[in-house]
Amino acid sequence: MKKFHRHDRNIFFKMIFRIDIRLRHALRHFKFFVKWMILSVVIGTVCGIIGSAFHYAVDFADSSASQYPHLLYFLPVSGLIIVFCYRKLNILNDGGTNSILRAARAEDTTALRITPLIFGATFLTHLCGGSAGREGAALQIGGSLGSFISRKLKLSKYEQQLMVMCGMSATFCALFAAPLTAAFFSIEVAGVGTVFYAGLVPSVTASFIAMLISRFLGVSAMSFDIASAQPVDIEIFIKVIFLAMMTALLSIIYCSAMHNSTRLYKKYIKNPYIRIIVGALIVISATLIIGNRDYNSAGMDKISEALSGSAVPEAFILKLLLTAVTLGAGFKGGEIIPTMFIGSTFGCTIGAFLGLDPLLSAEIGLIGLFCGVVNCPLSSILLSVELFGSGNFILFGVTAAVTYMLSGYYSLYSGQKFMNSKLMPITFEKSAK
Repeated sequence: MKKFHRHDRNIFFKMIFRIDIRLRHALRHFKFFVKWMILSVVIGTVCGIIGSAFHYAVDFADSSASQYPHLLYFLPVSGLIIVFCYRKLNILNDGGTNSILRAARAEDTTALRITPLIFGATFLTHLCGGSAGREGAALQIGGSLGSFISRKLKLSKYEQQLMVMCGMSATFCALFAAPLTAAFFSIEVAGVGTVFYAGLVPSVTASFIAMLISRFLGVSAMSFDIASAQPVDIEIFIKVIFLAMMTALLSIIYCSAMHNSTRLYKKYIKNPYIRIIVGALIVISATLIIGNRDYNSAGMDKISEALSGSAVPEAFILKLLLTAVTLGAGFKGGEIIPTMFIGSTFGCTIGAFLGLDPLLSAEIGLIGLFCGVVNCPLSSILLSVELFGSGNFILFGVTAAVTYMLSGYYSLYSGQKFMNSKLMPITFEKSAK
């Protein structure tokens, strides 16, 4: 009898011990959840305000460049100011978005001075007609803010990593108003094949807060015409796969052009001041030869036209070249909006030969090229839904899958790392080309 009671007591104490461990475990998760909800609201608010200011600044620059065409001739001067400011603040080898990706993998930290530098440099680039976007610059702003705040709060190395992701997603969302895309992009882009799901709640929360802030401050979401839902049959399936294959090839050409332009500038022109002046003169000359300003600044109006089913056949080539010349010379800005421009105009053009609805093919081109150059299939699929609705969800999913596989290990961001093979279920670590 005594043995029986002793045995019961042992079982009872073991149950209490297990319950205690589980409660402690649950409490630890809950405390972490509360902590990161608070931190996410903070970083989302800060990035929402600064991201909105950045949006208005770039919009003002683009409208001014359009309203006052002679500003193009001040592009060399703006280039000299950019180089001077970066060198004055001792940023001699600016890694751009690549340094933010390293910080998102806890391999590096970024200085707060990146925020005003990339803000001002992108503004000057757009104001004087350089061909560039803004979302890549937003990632740098958000990432540097996240890194700075985390250091001030004395967070651990991996908590700093989460804050960088939150900053990236929040500022991206403040401009783009696509919270799920922004959140998944920030946790997917740094290490391709390894999604940092630990950053999901912080990034989604920060994105949502930043979107609310930007809406409150009057920033409107991008809106485009949406293609009608297509009946899914073998014919359209084959056509979409072919268009995705062509888009994957274009993504390789685009990434190669961006990286090689930078290498060529640095190889033949060692002085950064002369380098950026030469780049500015090439942009000015190309603009005069083309005869219009369609390929300068962001080109949002041409994206809208392509996504309405109308595009000049050579538009994607001219935008690709002008963007490579601009950013390769040392001007600042993002690569995402030019990617949308190139992808949508390319899709619209090729779709006409395939017998696809030009509106749908433009959407497929945009999503496919985005996926091919950033290697983020989940973000690409979410972007398709947030921009174009779910009517053609299956076709966008096929597009993202094909372009992800066939774009190889090329990327707009040389700081990106591939953690898994694109062809086999094999884990390895490979730097992007």
